[in-house]
Amino acid sequence: MTTPSSIPPAPSKALPLSDNVKEALAITKRGVDELLIESEFAQKLARSEQSGVPLRIKLGLDPTAPDLHLGHTVVLNKMRQLQDLGHQVIFLIGDFTSMIGDPSGRNATRPPLTKEQVEQNAMTYFKQASLVLDPAKTEIRYNSEWCDPLGARGMIQLASRYTVARMMERDDFTKRFKNGTPIAVHEFLYPLMQGYDSVALKSDLELGGTDQKFNLLVGRELQKDYGQEPQCILTMPLLEGLDGVEKMSKSKNNYIGITEPGNTMFAKIMSISDDMMWKYFDLLSFRSIADVAALKAEVAGGRNPRDAKVAIAQEIVARFHSQQAAEDALADFVNRSKGGIPDDIPEVALGGAPLGVAQLLKQANLCASTSEAMRMVEQGGVRVDGTVISDKALQLQAGTFVLQVGKRKFARVTLSA
Repeated sequence: MTTPSSIPPAPSKALPLSDNVKEALAITKRGVDELLIESEFAQKLARSEQSGVPLRIKLGLDPTAPDLHLGHTVVLNKMRQLQDLGHQVIFLIGDFTSMIGDPSGRNATRPPLTKEQVEQNAMTYFKQASLVLDPAKTEIRYNSEWCDPLGARGMIQLASRYTVARMMERDDFTKRFKNGTPIAVHEFLYPLMQGYDSVALKSDLELGGTDQKFNLLVGRELQKDYGQEPQCILTMPLLEGLDGVEKMSKSKNNYIGITEPGNTMFAKIMSISDDMMWKYFDLLSFRSIADVAALKAEVAGGRNPRDAKVAIAQEIVARFHSQQAAEDALADFVNRSKGGIPDDIPEVALGGAPLGVAQLLKQANLCASTSEAMRMVEQGGVRVDGTVISDKALQLQAGTFVLQVGKRKFARVTLSA
């Protein structure tokens, strides 16, 4: 992606880097896609150590949906690491910018949210983010604090600081323009407003996904224009979901939600590939770099990679639930692997017996449709009381059954006439 130019050189009088600063820099760089500009950030760390003044680390999130998944926590994990290093993290809720709609990576205008939608989603955002961040050490801000007071005059003055040509350097805008896809004028305001957030907060470092790089660099440019020392930027990779191909997303149904039951989280993590497991360690684990390297060496030396996968699965379940939940999830997973039935399956009461197996699976919410249920039966993916079902025309009489679809979907169904 083409990005704004004119990145200023590092300060001429470089401070020596202590061992503590070098270690902090190594922790900061762990799992990142880019740190721009590394030499500048090293100097910021050195000045912070010398002065005792923590750096201001900014992360902006638009509350476009109420729930977070592990993909969202990649950046939050990095914030927590920086928080543990003693720096001031700022959790910025983009209540103003989310009403514009972030065009990053999109090939169409994003519908802006209403004020009520934003407020409702924001209520759950920080509560869920606090499962990663230390809430007592987190500064929460809303960008409407400084965006609303700008007014029409201030917005025009801000817009005068950036050209249309610079905006069109963005890949998504360029592609949409070439394809004749409409670009609304208000979409140009989004990166400007995000950049203005950095000015208002006097940010030293801003974090975001790789798809946010342009917006983060706009913040650098605006800070220079306002006479501030420009922020450094840190971009984190996008985490692939359970399919190992597409980025984690609820719309692609390849996600692990941070509020899902522990047993579900554990089983989903155990389903990822052995290769993808190490990326999960890099982006999601709080284990030290040395610990992960040692574990990787053990697996390379012949240790079962399943042991490492259990370790990351238990760590994540313990983080979002408890250590006991992690132990219970492991026991449940082992039980399922042996063909056992998990303890926490939903109870469903249905009528209409006798009922066809496909219709039963649909009504029990184990399959989205009867056609999907038929396919699962054909593939040998359906069990009734532990027995694989191959007859698509099977009719179940009144009674109570444990239904299983695939490896993870269960329901105890009581069917009446």
